[in-house]
Amino acid sequence: MTIQYKLGTGRVDGASTPLVLVDGRIYPLVELLGAEGPPDLEEVFARWDALGPDIAERVAKLDGPGLDPSTIAFQAPLSNPRKVICIGTNYHDHLEEMNVTHVPEFPYAFLRPQTSLAAHGEEIRLPEGADLIDWEAELGIVIGRRFGPGDKGDPLDAVAGYTVLNDISARDWIANRPWVGIDWVMQKGWDKFQPTGPWITPARFVDDPQDLDIELTVNGVVKQKSNTGKMIFSVADIIRHLAAIMTLEPGDIIATGTPAGVGFGRQPQEFIKSGDRVSVTVEGLGTLENRFV
Repeated sequence: MTIQYKLGTGRVDGASTPLVLVDGRIYPLVELLGAEGPPDLEEVFARWDALGPDIAERVAKLDGPGLDPSTIAFQAPLSNPRKVICIGTNYHDHLEEMNVTHVPEFPYAFLRPQTSLAAHGEEIRLPEGADLIDWEAELGIVIGRRFGPGDKGDPLDAVAGYTVLNDISARDWIANRPWVGIDWVMQKGWDKFQPTGPWITPARFVDDPQDLDIELTVNGVVKQKSNTGKMIFSVADIIRHLAAIMTLEPGDIIATGTPAGVGFGRQPQEFIKSGDRVSVTVEGLGTLENRFV
């Protein structure tokens, strides 16, 4: 029987350390792969075709209590992906609440800088000059092999794993959009605006990415509650579309869009305030929580 595991990154004794979660216990990945193993998850996913099956075989041999979770400061699982790609307007109910009347003909995408990544448990500083800071619970994809123009295989075969995301948005630049359209950098590109993790769950342990419950709470109050089956474009659709434009590479992160319940679409509108705790849970993948200051 294959034992399920998850991968993450945290600071242990002051050093950034790849981690593996097995049966509720956390171990340094070096205990599994030895000193010759990859120094970070970027390298793990660069060699995913070989390392994925190898890790799956070795996790059964892990023994002992593992690390004390209180001593781990989580980091974004992947801090230096080549690309961070986000999909917008990908749930019908979210289109309605945002007053978008035209259903997109293809996945609507934008790029985000790596500096937007943040870790589970990390405090997110609210930026100066933006007042309408919003939440967006999302399923994240991590790519495990090159897949680009001309590739005709199953897009899901390119997926190494799935993770939990909060696609934070400054809605000021929707409310006050200039005549040229929404400024997506001003809305999405702020530092720490994409908390991710804490874990990446290998795709082999996710039976159907289009049947995962997704929920977001603010200070314990449910704001979003949906299922990935309500996406307009599936995970496979998204990868197929993006790969026709650019080569997706190991470690690339793709955010798949958010369901209804964002603050901008509520009546009256609600936005993140200093001191708020926002938690995102995706079924089987874990919970991501951040406090805003």
